[in-house]
Amino acid sequence: MNEALKTILDYVIVFAVGGALCAVAQLLIIKTKLTPARILVIFLIVGIVLEGVGVYKYVYDFAKAGISIPIVGFGAALTKGAVEWAGKVGFLGAFAGGLIHTAFGLGVAVVASYLVTLVFSPKSK
Repeated sequence: MNEALKTILDYVIVFAVGGALCAVAQLLIIKTKLTPARILVIFLIVGIVLEGVGVYKYVYDFAKAGISIPIVGFGAALTKGAVEWAGKVGFLGAFAGGLIHTAFGLGVAVVASYLVTLVFSPKSK
């Protein structure tokens, strides 16, 4: 397959999977009485379960950023770190591993959020 065509197909798959996750979340907001925070937790738990049963890797191989960028990917990353560090350090590693595994992404998100507030000066409602 042509390299350019493969890249375009990858982008289409990422967009479709990410869009499908957003559509599911929007349907849950519209059709149920679930709050956005509870939907976020549901998606986080889905990522945890997918990584826990060993399916997340296969979904990631297909969907790439479409599944890893949303909160589902964060749940999977927490689980992967917890399992990895529990194997290395023991019981306490299960608690620290998730944070160690996701610390860089969380740090970038905090700094980026701060920089955005400096540029756009948000207001509370």
